[in-house]
Amino acid sequence: MENINDLMPLSNDWNKERLIKLKNLFPDLFTNEGKLNIEELKKVIDPLSVSETERYEFRWFGKSDAKRNAFIPSNATLMFDEKRSVNPTESENIIIEGENLEVLKLLSDSYREQVKCIYIDPPYNTGKDFVYSDNYTEDKKPYWEQTGVTENGLKIDTNNEADGRFHSNWLNMMYSRLLIARAMLKPEGIIFISIDDNEVHHLRKLCDEVFGEENFQAQIIWKSKFGAGAKTVSYIDLHEYILCYTKDSSVFQNLEVLMSEELQKMYNKVDEKYDKRGPYATWPLETTSMDERPNLRYAIEHQGKEIWPKKQWLWSKERLEQAIKNNEVVINKSNGDYSVRFKRYLKDENGNINRGKPTTVIDNIYTQDGTKEINELFQSQIFTFPKPAKLLKKLVNCFINDNDLRDEYFFFFFSGSGCLGQAIFELNQEDEGNRKFILVQIPETTDENSEAYKAGYKKISDITIERNKRVIERIIKQKKEEQPNLFNNGHKEDTLKGLSFKVFKLVKSNFPRVEWAPDVDKTEAENIELLKKYIRDKEAQLITAFNRNELMTEILLKNSFTLNYKTEKQKQFKKNEIFLATDGIKETLICLDISIDMETIEYFKKHIDKKFICLERSLDTTKKYNLKHYMGDKFNAF
Repeated sequence: MENINDLMPLSNDWNKERLIKLKNLFPDLFTNEGKLNIEELKKVIDPLSVSETERYEFRWFGKSDAKRNAFIPSNATLMFDEKRSVNPTESENIIIEGENLEVLKLLSDSYREQVKCIYIDPPYNTGKDFVYSDNYTEDKKPYWEQTGVTENGLKIDTNNEADGRFHSNWLNMMYSRLLIARAMLKPEGIIFISIDDNEVHHLRKLCDEVFGEENFQAQIIWKSKFGAGAKTVSYIDLHEYILCYTKDSSVFQNLEVLMSEELQKMYNKVDEKYDKRGPYATWPLETTSMDERPNLRYAIEHQGKEIWPKKQWLWSKERLEQAIKNNEVVINKSNGDYSVRFKRYLKDENGNINRGKPTTVIDNIYTQDGTKEINELFQSQIFTFPKPAKLLKKLVNCFINDNDLRDEYFFFFFSGSGCLGQAIFELNQEDEGNRKFILVQIPETTDENSEAYKAGYKKISDITIERNKRVIERIIKQKKEEQPNLFNNGHKEDTLKGLSFKVFKLVKSNFPRVEWAPDVDKTEAENIELLKKYIRDKEAQLITAFNRNELMTEILLKNSFTLNYKTEKQKQFKKNEIFLATDGIKETLICLDISIDMETIEYFKKHIDKKFICLERSLDTTKKYNLKHYMGDKFNAF
């Protein structure tokens, strides 16, 4: 049955999709009219009908509304900003200026399960930082009045500790965004979230609910400052946290990191028998820190003597005996005591430097490094307390154990100064990877007294874009100085590959119908007819009044195409201008003409394997019936 939402240009309706999946799995939970039977669902959840008054759960004020808000479709769109883009023709990197919840909704279906890694640096809720009020609606227009539609930019709410909902406001802001972000992660994907002591305990519980306790990986301690940090009553604060969760631990590939240069220097002993594996270092085989295990306490036979551990060995007897045969154990005697140590080589059997697990403590990378990076690029401190690109490189580089992971999407929807973009650009230059990023930053205004404002950056998103532009310029300059011939011998395009990004802005829908509101005194059927009339009247001049490329982007985005789609005009159509649109995964034929000719209709009646999108108002009743009858779900009138 047709409803009002079917006629609206909305992003994917996640609630509707989840209900369809539930009905496919358990049709007995639905009525004959297709409605979910709550009483039947209760029987599944609680088959013994036990009334439960107390249970463990994490609740706060506004939680239900935040979840509902996450799954309400967006009727906004994204507009390509060519002027602020850099080398956009072949770029797969995206920077989006806009409120991130609406942007997430718009991207959630197009990039569903395509993102390998998400890093976010949300407001820390100190009482001074902002929280997003999530008051984005078309009818009230608060977002449009506060952003690019006016000169003042976006006003952000503060979350004062005097507010009775201090923690609730912050949790509501995070909950809706994390719910959608999870849908964009690959099954083997991972998310890192920076946070401090104010909300880390709440964020752990929130992430346990969104991602599942079983998918918790680590609560990393980042020593973010050196010297004097912020002073509390008793302690000097020198650290922050980075929470790490996977989407599905059962399919997640283990993290590995390259050995640091400092650690590599410890490998200074030579073993000629294994010269391919490079030098080695030794570590004690005896341990006193592990729980007591009888199978690890045994004697080692050495030159007619028995060597016993004070407590126990690290390895089983079988493993140790094999290591001794392979000359991987060193036994020395000093002052009557024996020392048993095992060898660890710098390289593996293929000659590659061995890797290890990342630790839960990050040191030697500081917020001051982030400030230094900004100052080097802008010759001014136009952004306070930016996350260092070095930190992001360390997190992203955990995926170095698989070369395929160098061709993944990395997503950052509290983008700030855009440090993730710099990290990706630099990593790709270091290892010839093809990592891609999506950055989202709300157009929050900079303070009029700030260095950023004085330098001409009126919005934080201006800094995000300019930073990555300058990083590209610096890399290109370095390449020209190191290998000038690359820019003169026909390989310039290869040299510049990946050094680019496209800029998009969150804007109002191109379709006036989104401003229409139903009449509460009329029936659903009557309101549908009123909406159709509104569409005919208000969108009669749609093609001439709006930019065709912008219209194309909105329609394809809301049909689950990524922002890297390409179009090619199809010459076989003589009466209509029709394009083949593809994003490498999906493709469709699309026409934005104000009228579809019968010759075109006849083509699609004979080619029902094709997908076709056109404007609703370009068809009369007969043409629409024919296309729907012959093409079914492969036809979409927008």
